[in-house]
Amino acid sequence: MKISQDMRTQLDSLKKGENQRRSNSHQFDNLVRAQSTQLKQAELTKLMSEITAQGLKIARFRSFKDLAAYKRMVKRFLKETVDFGLGIKQTHSFVLDGDNRKLSIVQEIDEKLVELTENVLDQEKNSIQILDLIGEIKGLLINLYT
Repeated sequence: MKISQDMRTQLDSLKKGENQRRSNSHQFDNLVRAQSTQLKQAELTKLMSEITAQGLKIARFRSFKDLAAYKRMVKRFLKETVDFGLGIKQTHSFVLDGDNRKLSIVQEIDEKLVELTENVLDQEKNSIQILDLIGEIKGLLINLYT
């Protein structure tokens, strides 16, 4: 029995088609990851601008309602950043030092939020000290997601 040349070319074309599909699948995965990262960065930037606006509201009006909203926004930002950051770490690298650093920054943000609450409670504190604390919290949040 003799194998014809036509059958061999059909097998070769099937293998090439399979390799092409795998390549397209990789390109699609990379595109989806890139778009996901870009959307997450845009969401974090939007959250940061909302936190900044809410911080200015606290400095101006010093109400518990504004303070509670600010704390909720910061907690949401922290949750989004940590969830997004851990996803990136799992796909790119397994650096233990980064996890310790993030944990210390999150603890420091919590301490600053407690200090901010105390300053808002103490009506004799001036707006400059409150703005200073809000600026520190904002800096720590920026440090967390960059």
